[in-house]
Amino acid sequence: MKAQDIADLKQLIEFLKEYQVAEFDLDRGDLKIRLKFNQPGASSAGASDLACLLTAAQAAGAPPAAAPAEPAAPANPEVSLAAETDVCLHTIKSPIVGTFYAAPSQEAAPFVSPGDQVAKGQVVGIVEAMKLMNEIESDASGEVVKCLVPSGQPIEYGQPLFLIRLG
Repeated sequence: MKAQDIADLKQLIEFLKEYQVAEFDLDRGDLKIRLKFNQPGASSAGASDLACLLTAAQAAGAPPAAAPAEPAAPANPEVSLAAETDVCLHTIKSPIVGTFYAAPSQEAAPFVSPGDQVAKGQVVGIVEAMKLMNEIESDASGEVVKCLVPSGQPIEYGQPLFLIRLG
């Protein structure tokens, strides 16, 4: 994509957000763009982050491409791990797009590690989105089996972060 195309896309995203458009599709020849925005009350970081990702891809010299139709489907380690252990595992997923951090600072210990017991509502990580730090809380009680994302890695909405053995 050209720099002007990226600027136009950013402007389109802002326009759609301003008028609270939930979904937008554009199909021009080989260019296909599909944008889905979170409903009111949910985080709206996804659309802004899409524009930032497009800019970063252009700067990195990535080949021209349209916005993905859906967020990239992360590998699902839950399935293989659940099959190996034959145990019911719960997945804590990211509620927003951003950068995952396992600890409050680089020097600090992680919020949770495999083998730790967590309670519902306990902070298990942080996702930085648009310079805001969002605490990620466990939505179940149990034992942390695995952290699926290394600290400092960009993550998608709905991406699995932790596997919890309920109990």
